[in-house]
Amino acid sequence: MKVVIVGAGSVGSSIARELLAHNHQILLIDLKPEVIGRSGLRGARWLVGDACELSTLQDAKLEDADVVVSATGDDKVNLVVSLLAKTEFAVGRTVGRVNNPKNDWMFNDSWGVDVAVNTPQLMTALVEEAVEIGDIVRLLTLQTGVASIVEFTVPHDSHVIGSTVGAIEWPEDATLVAILRDQAPITPSRDDVLDGGDELFFVTTIQAEDGLRALLSPASMAGQGPRDGDANVADQAEDDGFDG
Repeated sequence: MKVVIVGAGSVGSSIARELLAHNHQILLIDLKPEVIGRSGLRGARWLVGDACELSTLQDAKLEDADVVVSATGDDKVNLVVSLLAKTEFAVGRTVGRVNNPKNDWMFNDSWGVDVAVNTPQLMTALVEEAVEIGDIVRLLTLQTGVASIVEFTVPHDSHVIGSTVGAIEWPEDATLVAILRDQAPITPSRDDVLDGGDELFFVTTIQAEDGLRALLSPASMAGQGPRDGDANVADQAEDDGFDG
């Protein structure tokens, strides 16, 4: 994969290092030529110039890039680069770094940003994921605010314990994509039985998050599926199909 990273500071260099380790082709663009020597990156290509200038991006042959990452410390630069990448070079995927959380609302498809990376928001999600049990935690926003990846840790007194995945009526726009149990990921099937301590990962629309939260909340019994042995209800659930 060809990745262009704008901004070779600590964030951009760290991203480049990880991607190089996975054998991706990396081009870094930065205004300061001195960053090349101190980066310690081997295998990356470099272009010294202003990424907000169309001529610089033309020199970078941005139209050949699969992904453009705008990782500078200036939100204005990151927005301009993302917009140019989309509108002038039709780049398939853009990732924009959000430095000031107050600017987060601008990092959307209107400015050519496919994925906004808000470091404070990510850190908050990681903290909540580590301590919140029994509530939905949003880990990542996808498609410029349309969808998200959320996590739910099943409390040991949850009403969904003992229910099979296929017997629970998940919200229409929420899909269970993984279960983490005993530090091992499981691809969920309709016959998997939920247990206390399971970490459930969903891809969901933002609007469906509230429905998912209501379904899984301790106060709700609406999402309780049949226990093993309740053949009639289980058969009905099988006839209805499996959305999660």
